[in-house]
Amino acid sequence: MIKKIFIIVFLSASLIFASGNGNTGLSFLKIGFGARNLAMSDLGVSTATGVSGSFYNPALISNYDHSQLFFSHTEWIQDLRSELLGAGFKVFNLPFAVSLNTTKLSGVEIRTKPTLEPDATFDINYFYGSLTTGFKVYKSLSFGVTVKYIYENILSDEANGLGFDFGVYYKDIMRNLNIAASLKNIGSMNALRNASTKLPVDLRIGADYNFNLESIDSKVIVLTGVQKYTSSDDTHLHFGAEIFYRNILSLRLGYASGYETKGLTFGAGVFWKSINFDYAFVPFSLNLGNSHVISLKYNF
Repeated sequence: MIKKIFIIVFLSASLIFASGNGNTGLSFLKIGFGARNLAMSDLGVSTATGVSGSFYNPALISNYDHSQLFFSHTEWIQDLRSELLGAGFKVFNLPFAVSLNTTKLSGVEIRTKPTLEPDATFDINYFYGSLTTGFKVYKSLSFGVTVKYIYENILSDEANGLGFDFGVYYKDIMRNLNIAASLKNIGSMNALRNASTKLPVDLRIGADYNFNLESIDSKVIVLTGVQKYTSSDDTHLHFGAEIFYRNILSLRLGYASGYETKGLTFGAGVFWKSINFDYAFVPFSLNLGNSHVISLKYNF
């Protein structure tokens, strides 16, 4: 009965998206984390693993079976750089994840008149620190929540606030098929000079299916889903795949629709004992350049 109810809610939610007027800020909260997730289209709601899962869907950390350290570095476009440091662990048999993110846009120019050299330059800085936990509510159905402190600094102005993420995850709703949904960035900021910045509320619904290719000793994961920022009219469809060869090497591919400047994503991962190294390449059009992401994960 619980499984039938969850399927109905899951399918209904995929057709209902909140809508609203106005723009949001804090775009650094839209940048995905973990090279594996970005290489597979940056949906992540059902497939992200370890600490990076807390960014996409807090319910995913209910699957923790060991402690973990995680680091990710993102070279985004237009001199935007982002770092994420996280740790996963259990306390009283309940899984937790702690994440710290810094994102910086360097060398923003100040000009008061049309000259060759700017009058000055400054950096735009963003930060969030988060705490995530997740737990099983019924057999293979999990629920999770994240609370995060958010900070922004633009020139001489600064603001802070709180955001919350919520997620559900159903593992093996059918054999080898998992489904999940998350609602992120529910909260508010105090005023940045004269007005407060709106958080980019983010709804994601997705599913993944995994199977073995015994002929080449590999495991394959395919994913699909929808994602929407509730303050915009755009809905993005995501598709991704990963082939995992002999528990040593992964190759990944993804595609997300509805973006003017990006679509395809690529990546790879190498596994050695308890260490995972992942890389993602995200090409952009309109002469914006390309994004490179590297991640390092250590399980113990």
